Amino acid sequence: MRVIEVVADAGHLDTLNSIAEQHGAIDHWCGAPCEDGRRSVRMLVNGEQSQTVLDALQSLLSGSENSRILVLPVDAVLPRPQEDADAEARRVSTTREELYNQIERGARLEGTFLLMVVLSTIVAAIGMIENNVAVVVGAMVIAPLLGPNIALAFATSLGDRELLWQALRTDLAGLGLALFLAWLIGMFWPLDLHSAELMARTDVGLDSIALALASGAAAVLSLTTGVPTALVGVMVAVALLPPTAAAGLMLGAGQLTNALGAGLLLAVNVVCVNLSAKVVFLLRGVKPRTWWEKRKARQSMLTYILVWVILLVLLVAAIYLRQRLRG
Repeated sequence: MRVIEVVADAGHLDTLNSIAEQHGAIDHWCGAPCEDGRRSVRMLVNGEQSQTVLDALQSLLSGSENSRILVLPVDAVLPRPQEDADAEARRVSTTREELYNQIERGARLEGTFLLMVVLSTIVAAIGMIENNVAVVVGAMVIAPLLGPNIALAFATSLGDRELLWQALRTDLAGLGLALFLAWLIGMFWPLDLHSAELMARTDVGLDSIALALASGAAAVLSLTTGVPTALVGVMVAVALLPPTAAAGLMLGAGQLTNALGAGLLLAVNVVCVNLSAKVVFLLRGVKPRTWWEKRKARQSMLTYILVWVILLVLLVAAIYLRQRLRG
């Protein structure tokens, strides 16, 4: 449940009240006139109503420069609204605009992100070398590389090329930095090839594909339903950084075969997370507001899904071939 507050010229007052009534707002009320002639209208809406109300408001006020739309979370309403008989209408949902604010932050290439990559790479490398499960899990929970990959799928859902290139740039920078740092550690720190945590990141099978697909879908589902606490479990389940660190460590130690296995596991995780995230965004109806933006998003969506499906097929073939050669 949310309160959507609109500050606009007084001439829009009747239309704003009509929007609230038309879209079934639980309640709506107006504030006193401001000195500049604007009026404030607040609407109490269910989660599933939020997106349609926001779309209607943006269409109405798109040409008004002095208008503002605020989305405020609501922890409780007293007395409690009468329950809607339609369970679908009571379902918790996150609006496109809220998703953008959450996901775009994870796609920023800034000092904090790079520092998190450095720290988590060091933690993951030490944990795998020392065969310490708790330390490796700690690196998984930090999970700085999950954000850019989710942002890639989200950007194509909206046809937002700027966000797409921003996420891609951040993802490549994070992966490259983690790989380089782990390579340096592998060159100067003797590896224990009997470490179960390290060797587990050099092997990949069809179960790895299933895990990555399920985890990527769970990550987006937790975001779109407003339950981000589930992301912690997702971060642990499909960590992108430990396989990156394992590949770097093996390259630094000259273990090319094991480095290839870790690189293959990393590729599987990246492809599956992006593919399943895109599918969930599609099923949840995350799309742009205007028809022109929807047209661009539809084109990018088809290209995006096709690319990741082809990559996944190639990876499955590579896994099968590797298992045949090893067998």
